[in-house]
Amino acid sequence: MHAPFALLPTSFPESHWRQACDLAPLFNELVDRVSLDGKFLQEALSRTKKADEFTSRLLDIHSKMLEINKKEEIRLGLHRSDYMLDEKTKSLLQIELNTISSSFAGLGSLVTELHRNILSHYGKLLGLDSNRVPANPAVSQNSEALAKAWNEYNNPRAGIMFVVQAEERNMYDQHFLSAVLRERHHITTIRKTMAEVDQGGVILPDGTLTVDGQAIAVIYFRAGYAPVDYPSESEWSARLLMEQSSAIKCPSISYHLVGTKKIQQELSKPGVLERFLENKDDIAKLRQCFAGLWSLDDSDMTRKAIEKPELFVMKPQREGGGNNIYGDAVRETLLKLQKAGSQEDAAYILMQRIFPKISAAVLMRNGCWHKDHAISELGIFGTYLRNKDTVIMNNQSGYLMRTKISSSDEGGVAAGFAVLDSVYMT
Repeated sequence: MHAPFALLPTSFPESHWRQACDLAPLFNELVDRVSLDGKFLQEALSRTKKADEFTSRLLDIHSKMLEINKKEEIRLGLHRSDYMLDEKTKSLLQIELNTISSSFAGLGSLVTELHRNILSHYGKLLGLDSNRVPANPAVSQNSEALAKAWNEYNNPRAGIMFVVQAEERNMYDQHFLSAVLRERHHITTIRKTMAEVDQGGVILPDGTLTVDGQAIAVIYFRAGYAPVDYPSESEWSARLLMEQSSAIKCPSISYHLVGTKKIQQELSKPGVLERFLENKDDIAKLRQCFAGLWSLDDSDMTRKAIEKPELFVMKPQREGGGNNIYGDAVRETLLKLQKAGSQEDAAYILMQRIFPKISAAVLMRNGCWHKDHAISELGIFGTYLRNKDTVIMNNQSGYLMRTKISSSDEGGVAAGFAVLDSVYMT
């Protein structure tokens, strides 16, 4: 079936669009700096580790890498920072920062092309100008970052491995990147599940990872971000094997951990950004987009959330859509956790609920269209590549607009809640 999409692009203020784009290189640099502070990651996630089995297993791999002093000299990040525009305060607020499997560079770029094409033909009729839809180089930029990382690894016989889910629904977004890597950069890509990596993966004496005899330069994770990706011990041993190899990981285990909700909440605390960044202007720009984020051991905020659950979202340490808790369920979950009196509350964070502008949209799904009231979320892609002390790439690299009916809380396209869209600058 075709990917769901909006028939026309969604209005978004140009000033906030530019603000979001300017933040991308700052978040790229921040992820890299935080990833190097193993002590910070382990301490900040220590309570979460006790409450959340999945995060605990990731932290175990991370601590093994710290023990053997494993250095990732070439570090590659394909990130996506997601924002909503709060209607009341007119401020751009960050929803989350994705550091693993940041999807829809491929299909998102196509939808932007579709919208520009529609407006170039019918724009006059609609009173819309195709030049107000910003270009979206997400697929070419993400492919270029993977190709440059492959180049830095400097083994022409090695390929790029896409780690994928066994039942992959979003495969064409991934195949798009593979096609660009093959046609534009002449790089071989292979697709393997984590179970297949466990079966066919070997680390050679020099640290090279081979899978079924193919040397791997770059491992690009499009799976491994959710507990469902680890149905057995086989997947966990594959993740450890890949981490121990000399292949460039996108992301490495430390980059993956930087993207957890708990780290997002820790970074929003007063004085924490200063631990990682020196430039006061950069720090102020990042702080400006932070929504209210709290740990559940903040008793004042949990009391407020029980009294007014509609103003908060509860988030577990999960990626991929469909995991958050809203409305009356926030109150019920908090009361249940208080009653249990266990450490389970450390598995969640509380976040200020953002109320974006509602507008009319035409949504296309399964070949049918329907008009509805909708809200939108803007994701900005960032590409980052560093070899030791040299930053090779640190760019804003295109965008993803997702639009969903205003009555839906969740926002994942692959999870079936939203449609792909693009920006119309106002």
